[in-house]
Amino acid sequence: MYIYEYDKNIPFNLKEEKFNNYSILSFDVVYEPDVPEAKKIFVYKYLTKNPWGKIIVLHGIGNNHIPYLMWYAKQFSKLGLESYFLIFPYHLNRGKTNWEGGEPFYHHSPAHCIVRFHQAIKDVRRTIDLIEKNNDDIYIMGFSFGGMITTMTMALDKRIKAGIIAFSGGDWRWINWYSPYLEKVRNGYRKYSNEWGCVDEKKCVKLRSNAKKQLTKINNINDIFTLKPTCFHYDPISYAKFVTQPTLLFQGIFDKIIPAKATKSLFESLPNAKKILIPSGHKSSYMFRRIITKMSVNFLKKSKFS
Repeated sequence: MYIYEYDKNIPFNLKEEKFNNYSILSFDVVYEPDVPEAKKIFVYKYLTKNPWGKIIVLHGIGNNHIPYLMWYAKQFSKLGLESYFLIFPYHLNRGKTNWEGGEPFYHHSPAHCIVRFHQAIKDVRRTIDLIEKNNDDIYIMGFSFGGMITTMTMALDKRIKAGIIAFSGGDWRWINWYSPYLEKVRNGYRKYSNEWGCVDEKKCVKLRSNAKKQLTKINNINDIFTLKPTCFHYDPISYAKFVTQPTLLFQGIFDKIIPAKATKSLFESLPNAKKILIPSGHKSSYMFRRIITKMSVNFLKKSKFS
């Protein structure tokens, strides 16, 4: 069984807690998480009248920005999309109380990261298992880390009709060595190295050079898992060529968290993508949330009705 596969016969054990204009769904994961708090998936469901589709919204790493990004799910529900905001493993009540959110995703070992990234992907696919019915059109939107998971999930699961990748990227060379948020990973490389002997950017470039050439030749998803070093097994650029669905990518002109070269690498690897530049940084993109929402809805409607 490949890392992305799971047993769909595992029962959901679904519970729903209802509030005024939303409900919280909780159901079982299909893997063994790092901490017991992550054994349940939590999804915020926002209903709409006469929906023309359903959308899953994915946040980035860290707890603090989750409430801001949840705004998008609320807004989509007002615009005709039944919206599902998924809380990733190791965040909020799915992590330890002293965590800032997503700690297990930061690691210098590819073997560790492959498992955690695919846990997040399985949570998204498990959510699709739960909400799909009557051939509903299902869409996805992911921010930052959520955009990486969006890319990989769209490649693996064609039940998703179209997707939006916001302020995200691929190619770990650019993210690991240039994003200010990855300093703890760089410290891990310097102190401990990893199973591939990766200690600095020079070694990283050397290790990855041959695999990047091989990447252009692979013909199916399973070929990804023949690439070495194994950081390609959780790199969005490895999956991007298999994202055949219509895709809209937002890039912040002044984004430092996701380096421009990482976004460029991802965009150029997507076969059916359109890019929109936003005059913002990573976090300040929230100031343009209404424009981003309008463009996203127009894009999804076009992909549905064209």
